[in-house]
Amino acid sequence: METGTVMQYHHSWGAASGAARMEAPVNRRKITRRDALALGIVGAAGLFVPVRHVLGIDGNTTAPFQIPLRIPPVLQPTRVDATTDYYEVDIKPARVEILPGKQTTIWGYNGLFPGPTLKTRSGRNVVVRQVNNLAVEINVHLHGGFVAPEHDGGPNEVIAPGSYRDYVYPNRQIASTLWYHDHAMHQTARNVYMGLGGFYIIEDDVEKQLNLPRGEYDVPLMIQDRIFNADGSFSFPAHNHDGVNGDTILVNGTPQPVFKVARRKYRFRILNASNSRHYELALNIGSDWRRRRLPFLSARPPLIQIGSDGGLLQVPVARSTIPIGVAERVEIIVDFAQFPFGSQIILENKLGRGKTAEIMRFDVAQAVSEDSSLPSTLRTVPALSGASITRDIELSMNLERGEWVINGKSFDPQRVDAQPKLGSTEVWRIINRSNVAHPFHMHLVMFQILDRNGVRPSAGETGWKDTVTVGPSETVRIIAKFDGYTGKYMFHCHNLQHEDHMMMAQFEVVP
Repeated sequence: METGTVMQYHHSWGAASGAARMEAPVNRRKITRRDALALGIVGAAGLFVPVRHVLGIDGNTTAPFQIPLRIPPVLQPTRVDATTDYYEVDIKPARVEILPGKQTTIWGYNGLFPGPTLKTRSGRNVVVRQVNNLAVEINVHLHGGFVAPEHDGGPNEVIAPGSYRDYVYPNRQIASTLWYHDHAMHQTARNVYMGLGGFYIIEDDVEKQLNLPRGEYDVPLMIQDRIFNADGSFSFPAHNHDGVNGDTILVNGTPQPVFKVARRKYRFRILNASNSRHYELALNIGSDWRRRRLPFLSARPPLIQIGSDGGLLQVPVARSTIPIGVAERVEIIVDFAQFPFGSQIILENKLGRGKTAEIMRFDVAQAVSEDSSLPSTLRTVPALSGASITRDIELSMNLERGEWVINGKSFDPQRVDAQPKLGSTEVWRIINRSNVAHPFHMHLVMFQILDRNGVRPSAGETGWKDTVTVGPSETVRIIAKFDGYTGKYMFHCHNLQHEDHMMMAQFEVVP
C-alpha cells in the first residue's frame, strides 16, 4: 500500500450573505438575488424554475422541536487484526418513521437513515464490504478520503444489484470529519436523496491531547432538506437540473428536532448533506427570553468554529454566523454553561424562510461536571506554497444543451482535463460564470483557499478543505499538493443535480 504525505471557513458568498431578517412567503414579495441563492432557483441565465419544483407538496405537518434528536449508531467491525478493521454494510431499502405516524421508504446503509457512523484512527486501515441489495446500481465515495483511485468510488465504478465491492481506506490523514455517500453516474442526486449518506470520523493523538468534548458530548449533526408527499414518502423532482430545495429540514433524519443538553461544552460536527441547499448557521435565544432571563447576552451568542472539512483550524474562531455549502463540514464548540436551566436555543438557518429558517432547538436541562476545555491553539496548519502551475476552471451552463459544464465541456469519462505531476503543487482558479453558487469538490486532495476575488479568506476558512462554495460571478483561488497516488480522480460541482447533469471532470495524477 502506497505511503502518502499527510495532507491537510467560511465566508459569505456575495449575495448569499447579509443581515438577518424575517422572510415572507415566496408569493408575497419580489424574490431577490439572495432569495434565489437561498432557494437554489436561479440558473446560469438568471431564469427561475417554477416554484412548485422547489417547494413541492408539503406533506409534513409536524410542529417543530417535538421529536428528540437521534444520533446515528457507531458501526462495529465484523473482525479486526493488527493493522485493519473490517466492516460489512448491507445497502437496502427500509421503511422508517421520519414524520410521526407515517412510514417513509428509504435506501439506507444497513437500512438506516442516515447510515451508521464509522470511527477509526489515523493510520489504521479500514476495509468496508458494501453489499448492494437495492434494485439499482450504486457505489460509495468516501468524501474527503485520501485513497487509491480504485477505491475512490468514481461515478462509473458501480456495484450491480446483488453484488458487493470491498473499499480499502488507509486513513493516512489527520483527524477529520468525513462522510460517505453514493456517487453513481446520473443517479447521485436521487440515491443520496433516498438516504445514502453517513459520517466517517478519523481520530488521532494530536486531537485527543487537546481535551475537547468527547463521548456523548461530541455530536455529529447531518443537516438535509426533503420534500414529503401526503403519505410520508419522499417527493423527488427528478427532472430539475438546477437543484432540489425541500420544505422540511432534517437533522440526523429527524425533522427540526429538539436536543436536551447539559450546562457544559459540546462539540458539534456539522455536515451539509443536502442535495442543493446552502445554509447560514446562527444561534438565537430570542429577544423576549433574553430580556427576561439573559440580559447580559446578545440575541445571537457566537459559534466557536474549531474545524472545517479536513480537520481542526489552527485557532478557534468566534463567528456570529457560519455559511455552509453543500458537502462542506464545520466543527463548532457551544458552551451551554452560559445559559441557565430552562433556556431554549435555536440553531437557525439565516438563508431559510418559513419552516426552513429553523434547524433544531437545544434545551438546557441537565447539570454535569465539565471535563473538557477549549485551548487557544488547536493544531498547526502549514501553508502550502511553491505552485508549479496555475489552472483555470470555469463553471457555467451550456444553454444550447441545457447542461452544467466545466470549461465549456460536459463530463466525458474518456477525457482527462488536467494532469498534475505526482508530488507537485498547483493553484486552481475556480471561476464561476453563472448566477448561482457552485460547491466545488476535488477528490483525493485537501486544499487551502488563497483568496476570493483577490481578498484573503476569513479566519474560519483558513483550514484544510475538500469543497469550497464559489458564489455567483466569483473567482476563488485554491492551492493543493497532488501526492501519494497516481491515477484518475474527479472534480465537480457538489450540487447533486448539477453533478448528475454533467458538471464533472477528471484529473489524472501522473508520474
